[in-house]
Amino acid sequence: MSRNTIRVSELAMGLSLFEVGSTTLFLIGGEAKQDAWLAMLTGACAGLILLLLHLAIHHKDPQLDLFLLFRRYMGKYLGTVMNLLFVGYFSYEASRNLRDLSEITILTLLNNTPLWIITLISIVVVSNTVRCGFKVFFRVSVILFPVVVFGYTLISILIPATGLFHSEFLLPVMENGWKPAFQAAIPEIVSFPFGQVVLFLVFYPHANQKGHLNRVVITAYLLTAVALTFINQLIIFVMGPKLAVYSTLPLLETVQMIDLAEILERMDALFTLLLFLGLGIKLAAFFSGAVIGLERITGVGYKKWVIPVGAALFAMSFISPNYTHHIQLGRGVIVNYIAPVFQAVLPVLLFAVMLLRRKRGK
Repeated sequence: MSRNTIRVSELAMGLSLFEVGSTTLFLIGGEAKQDAWLAMLTGACAGLILLLLHLAIHHKDPQLDLFLLFRRYMGKYLGTVMNLLFVGYFSYEASRNLRDLSEITILTLLNNTPLWIITLISIVVVSNTVRCGFKVFFRVSVILFPVVVFGYTLISILIPATGLFHSEFLLPVMENGWKPAFQAAIPEIVSFPFGQVVLFLVFYPHANQKGHLNRVVITAYLLTAVALTFINQLIIFVMGPKLAVYSTLPLLETVQMIDLAEILERMDALFTLLLFLGLGIKLAAFFSGAVIGLERITGVGYKKWVIPVGAALFAMSFISPNYTHHIQLGRGVIVNYIAPVFQAVLPVLLFAVMLLRRKRGK
């Protein structure tokens, strides 16, 4: 796999679509009620600190990706253990997106189709993209980026235009102070979706124009965070903070209310398409990260790992017996207790070891 094969702009678009991913599937920060936007911005600021940490790690040794960094600075054995842990983390996150994609398909389109058939078709399609390498993945992101931006922009315009927008649901601001927003943001919103950009430590070494990397990536991150905050708050503006918390698919239900002069109807079809694109991109990104990790660990070619990892993702997507358990496990356990280890704790440990070894070397 050659280096310097993707543009920084392609990387930024991929990162933006990756962050959007499955985020719009849920109401993020609903515990803060009408202050969900404050919780989102708080989580985004904390996630920005993690992003700066990840970029600092990359610039300490820009030729090495996440797996090679752990191997070099943690040693052969401990580094391999760390790499296997990250492969497991990326694989599990990919399996979660695969399950989300399958469940949404059943809920919105194919009510009578067995879950395993939809899951099998989805993983086969995504595996074909991953098999072509990360370069193709980022090129596909460039093609899909305008579609996603147009879709969410249209939804954001139509909701106020159809009279569904109720600004009074924003009040009172900070009714109970900062505490609810902070508790909703840390660690849940930081872990999902903002902290997940730790995955891009795998891709940063392959980007050219390194001098512009920080500026472009941080700009993409901030713009995406603001857009996600606004889209998330649209649910509150339409449904109200009390009703929105108990909705299974809040933004989908919000979009279904759009009816403009009997011309623009069934906008839920557009939103479902946007969800499919976001989930597919996020699934492919985590899938690629896991496959690259196994290539680094074993030395076995990238393409040879696609089918075994795809089969593992297919099996892992059925860990939860139903969708309710799937959501509770992901947002209740993984996001709060497991993900922060990979997004913050291990990167901080790696960065500290890199600093100590450089100091000792000098």
